[in-house]
Amino acid sequence: MTKPRTLYDKLWDSHVVAELPGGASLLYIDRQILHEVSSPQAFVAMREAGRKLRRPETHLAVADHAVPTRARQGEIADPLARSQVAELEANVHEFGIPYAPLDGAEQGIVHVIGPETGFTLPGTTIVCGDSHTTTHGAFGALAFGIGASEQGTVMAAQVLPQTRARTMKVELVGRLGAGVDAKDVALALIAKIGAHGAVGYAVEYTGAAVSAMSMAQRMTLCNMTIEAGSRIGLVAPDETTFAFIKGRRLAPVGPMWELALESWRTLPADDGAIYDKVVTLDLEDIAPQVSWGTSPNQTLPIGSAVPDPASIADPIERRETEKALAYMGLVPGQSLADIAIDHVFIGSCTNGRIEDLRAAAAIAGGRKVAPGVKAIVVPGSAATRAQAEAEGLDRVFLEAGFEWRFAGCSMCVAMNDDRLSAGQRCASTSNRNFEGRQGPGGRTHLVSPAMAAAAAVTGHLVDARSLA
Repeated sequence: MTKPRTLYDKLWDSHVVAELPGGASLLYIDRQILHEVSSPQAFVAMREAGRKLRRPETHLAVADHAVPTRARQGEIADPLARSQVAELEANVHEFGIPYAPLDGAEQGIVHVIGPETGFTLPGTTIVCGDSHTTTHGAFGALAFGIGASEQGTVMAAQVLPQTRARTMKVELVGRLGAGVDAKDVALALIAKIGAHGAVGYAVEYTGAAVSAMSMAQRMTLCNMTIEAGSRIGLVAPDETTFAFIKGRRLAPVGPMWELALESWRTLPADDGAIYDKVVTLDLEDIAPQVSWGTSPNQTLPIGSAVPDPASIADPIERRETEKALAYMGLVPGQSLADIAIDHVFIGSCTNGRIEDLRAAAAIAGGRKVAPGVKAIVVPGSAATRAQAEAEGLDRVFLEAGFEWRFAGCSMCVAMNDDRLSAGQRCASTSNRNFEGRQGPGGRTHLVSPAMAAAAAVTGHLVDARSLA
């Protein structure tokens, strides 16, 4: 009798080309996404070795990390960003890789345009030189971030040596309350298991609550999985997945669509499949979350107070808390809802999709950005931007005093024009609040889109449910 397998087991087993000495496996890689910051070295290695891409059509390239979001006309002002984009464009032309140009309808953040174009499909292996490649696992794909040398290996041979992970099932039980979304779930989970709680595991999200989630919510969950230490976050594909994919430009059509569905429906875990670890999270207990420190696991519900290091028994955790509070400029016992902010960033591969913008607009509508606050909305893709404008969301934001931008990574990472100055505090829908992540000395509070919009119009962190 065949042993019941998890979703991860099925994805892994179907891509093993060979078993390698030492316990690693050689995996076939179906798809690779490239961007301007992490790919140059791979192209240099390919050129120096005189190699050609094994399968150019299985690659997709786009500029997103360093690109300006204020305007798309004219030359990029920053010389480094300009050279990075120019180098990417030259490389994809030389090697024949499909490219979403900066002024094109499909430009955007790698982890937003992959799903939007139908490049991301269930049952595939997907890699990218970016740690948040976990996002694509929401489609039942084995997706993970890789380094520059590995990108070159995939270009040349379409394979990678990898070590099999252990499996962790995260069971989400109960229902999400009003004003609570997938970002809050992700932050609450990371706070529960820690920043290293999923190291070495492939995480699969399960339960009726996951089945009820939209693809955007599932992508947010999988996107944040890396912040708990796991390179792989997964959701089994279902009818919601298939409905999202159908009709996308790169999705299968006709008889191939039917064959794909037949295959995809075999991917969910078998009854009786055993996981190495099981974590349960009750959604009924989750309120809107906000990070207070310099790691996503340093997160609490908005109604909480800043923790007091003196009350923490573990010496390592106590020192980490003291260090985080010093950097963030916070005082033990201070109410999270009393923390004033200078900037608001709504966007990123975590929360830059149309649902996220709708949630933020629902709070911003009829209100004004608070005096002294700079708030920007950066759609995750050109397609998302166009959809938002068709729905009038841009007008909602502009009338409220937000800046309406073009697509890109923007303030998620200080590689472009959008960054904080030292000491400035930002309510951000991005995925990381590390020291200097949004600019040297910048202070980041991770929140959901609704919470970010609420902070923008009040001038401080606040429970968005009070404004709904």
